[in-house]
Amino acid sequence: MQNDTTTRIVLIRHGETAWNAERRLQGHLDIDLNATGMRQARALAAALANERFDVLVSSDLSRAAQTAKAVAEVQDLPLYIDGRLRERCYGGFEGLLYAEIADRYPQEFAAWQGRDVDAPLPPGENCAETFRQFYDRVVPAILGWAEDNPGKSLALVAHGGVLECAYRAALGLPLDTPRDFKVHNASINRFTVQDGKLQLESWGEVAHLQAAVLDDVG
Repeated sequence: MQNDTTTRIVLIRHGETAWNAERRLQGHLDIDLNATGMRQARALAAALANERFDVLVSSDLSRAAQTAKAVAEVQDLPLYIDGRLRERCYGGFEGLLYAEIADRYPQEFAAWQGRDVDAPLPPGENCAETFRQFYDRVVPAILGWAEDNPGKSLALVAHGGVLECAYRAALGLPLDTPRDFKVHNASINRFTVQDGKLQLESWGEVAHLQAAVLDDVG
């Protein structure tokens, strides 16, 4: 039984963007949801309608904020924006297809795919982060919201990389192990925080994204 200092966190990945669909790396580039992503956001909000949240927080990138606003409308909650929940910055990789990255930056691409968590990325429009730097930004941000809201229920809307960091933190997975778990757009992922530690309750809830459900909310 959870005590009254246990904070419940529902961590949500934003809905689909056109760049997600074509496997073009976004990072800090601000890409809106596509039509499918908007339907996913509405389906997500409907799926959470019977749950009560005390606090709703989003990354400051549009794809997360648009997803969170759908939840905010159903929950009748204010939306807080936190730039620490942004996706990882990939520097020169951003805006490129995976095949283009491999062709243009073969050494950096190999290190990235090989899970070298301290490997620098090439410079680009935005200042790149190593995976370790990204992890050290994201996990304290999530835990900070829990610490500020003990015993409450939070919904945090962010990005695939943010969810990966939370998953690794909760299960104690080394940062350099392969990502052998899926991170679905508009998925519901449940954690608790007690004594400053993340614990995973459930991962990858996507029943609300079935075609019939999306047709109903479309």
